[in-house]
Amino acid sequence: MKVISSRITEQPKSLFDPLPQVFVTLENGVEQFLFDYYPDEISFTPNELIGLTIDECRHLKFKKDKQFLTHCDCGDLSLLHNIKIK
Repeated sequence: MKVISSRITEQPKSLFDPLPQVFVTLENGVEQFLFDYYPDEISFTPNELIGLTIDECRHLKFKKDKQFLTHCDCGDLSLLHNIKIK
């Protein structure tokens, strides 16, 4: 089933504000929480998710995370092996 619309919650204004959350509406009309993300690392627009499946949306997040982690000057990333992607 494909995404027909999506919405992203407000970007954080301070350090302790919640992360932006991505919600999508599928072809059957059901809205579903998809993921949250760190906006200082990656970004999304609602339109880039339309027409994708849930799996394709999650893979897009994975690709953006991987791109950030492999091309950033982040120091020692050896501790990241225990992190699970939603």
